[in-house]
Amino acid sequence: MASIATPAITESKAPHKNGSGPLRDLQTLTTESPNEASQGFDTKSALEIARIINHEDAKIAAAVKKALPEIAQVIDTVARCLRDGGRLIYVGAGSSGRIAALDASECPPTYSTSPQLVQYIMAGGPKALASAADVNEDSPELGQRDIARRRPTRKDIIIGVSASGRTPYVVAAVQYAKARGAKTAAVTCNQGTALAEAADIAIIAEVGPEVVSGSTRMKAGSAQKQILGMITTGAMTRLGYVYENLMVNVHMKNEKLVERGIRVLMQSCHIDRETAVRTIKSSGKSIPISLVMLKANVDKPEAVRRLANSGGNVRLAIEDSKLDI
Repeated sequence: MASIATPAITESKAPHKNGSGPLRDLQTLTTESPNEASQGFDTKSALEIARIINHEDAKIAAAVKKALPEIAQVIDTVARCLRDGGRLIYVGAGSSGRIAALDASECPPTYSTSPQLVQYIMAGGPKALASAADVNEDSPELGQRDIARRRPTRKDIIIGVSASGRTPYVVAAVQYAKARGAKTAAVTCNQGTALAEAADIAIIAEVGPEVVSGSTRMKAGSAQKQILGMITTGAMTRLGYVYENLMVNVHMKNEKLVERGIRVLMQSCHIDRETAVRTIKSSGKSIPISLVMLKANVDKPEAVRRLANSGGNVRLAIEDSKLDI
């Protein structure tokens, strides 16, 4: 394989000045520290185990809440990138990579977006989603290679996801993307990390030690899932793929989704089922087109024109017939 020409990215073998280097002692990370609340965990009853985990999980929302300003910044950045023809590309390893893959894969069925719009890169490749390939996460070279294959540009945003914030694969991928002009963000659960320093915006949810020490698929994983869900839901909503609080950009590919589409129209337009079904058929089974037709009292060609002019933003298409965006 030919070598990839990349900006120089080096990893010091000495600890970073703030202790966040790639060889930092894992025990100094809060996500790796012993949890006093779960001492003697292996001697507990099933109910006690469940109570301890539940008690610790209650801390997740508060940790995420502290990062809301940074989450909002990333939402707006993602929305701008997608509106301008760019992509959101997650990069992760292990549990963090699997969570990123889940969030990316849920966008097309939820918002009818192209699979190219929100992507993921997983250390070890797609096979690592089902089988652990943890050795790959220690390679900055593989991180650079894998992101280079996606050809990141100034239109894109790359989000590194790593509970520890030190994963060499993820850090190197974010550094490479940033050097190529892409916007970058980090989602991590520790302060003062190499990943946070590498990114333009750092989202840090300090959930504290895990019930099972170092098992970051637990609190850290739950926090990361919440954050990624906020980012994509927020960005898609800012793009107009949500009307009020309704999922209006969904494709009706099965019976459940057809029923959901009918209910969306009945609820948002205050119409009976027969009118909703008739409108959906006349729109070509498009909820956005149906919604614009009903709300703006226009025919299908006009609804299509408005949606094209608004970049698919349903509310803008409904509210202004003379859009020039």
